[in-house]
Amino acid sequence: MEPTELRAALEAILFVSNEPVKLDELAEAFAGEGREAVIEQLEEIKRALDASLGGFMLEQTAGGWRFATRAEHDPILKKYFAKKGENRLSIAALETLAIVAYRQPITAPEVSEIRGVNSNQTIRTLLERRMIRVAGRKNVVGSPFLYRTTREFLVHFGLNDIRDMPRLEEFGDLIGEQINDDLVLAIETTHIAEGVEVPLEQGEQIDDAVNAELSAGDENAPLHETHAETHDEAHVDDDAQRATNEVQSEVVNDEHD
Repeated sequence: MEPTELRAALEAILFVSNEPVKLDELAEAFAGEGREAVIEQLEEIKRALDASLGGFMLEQTAGGWRFATRAEHDPILKKYFAKKGENRLSIAALETLAIVAYRQPITAPEVSEIRGVNSNQTIRTLLERRMIRVAGRKNVVGSPFLYRTTREFLVHFGLNDIRDMPRLEEFGDLIGEQINDDLVLAIETTHIAEGVEVPLEQGEQIDDAVNAELSAGDENAPLHETHAETHDEAHVDDDAQRATNEVQSEVVNDEHD
């Protein structure tokens, strides 16, 4: 295959993919061309897009490659998708997500302690949105579930690895919403009891067990639920990466239609 043909084929795959494509997957698809040839053409695509200063670029995120819109188009994308009324993470969800991201693995009661309000319903929302996942149980009394961020979290915010997370003080820039200074301080200073992370048992019905634990927490937690937890309707403008994902998803859907 000629280099231009390989480059065109890679562009086609990246265009129709609604999530980052791993290098190993691309190398396997073009096994006859060799891994180095694939890398070379990916870099050539990136160079060409960077030089053209068009509407999008090629970036590495969540361990893979994808097309993404440029940062300078953030304002118009936010305005466009605000009009379309796409679902966004609420302020409560963003606060809870920040706690999980910077203190993971963490239990639901610990999240609520840091926020100062019962956050169980918000944790349910983040689980449904696949921003967080159940990572195991904490080896303390009651064996509560532990939560971590997911690959979808990395994709959503344009991160290649959890180690690419900005300093906590800069998290607001990443999500496009200012995090309260008191919450930042609470995330940094609230003491969490140590405990070993125990793997989940094979065949354990996680969904039912998580719902039961969160429901029990709703009933027993001394912290009162806020309006934001019971009515997840206080939408905020999400970061530009959210708009990027929506653009890509819409393009892919149009192609499939």
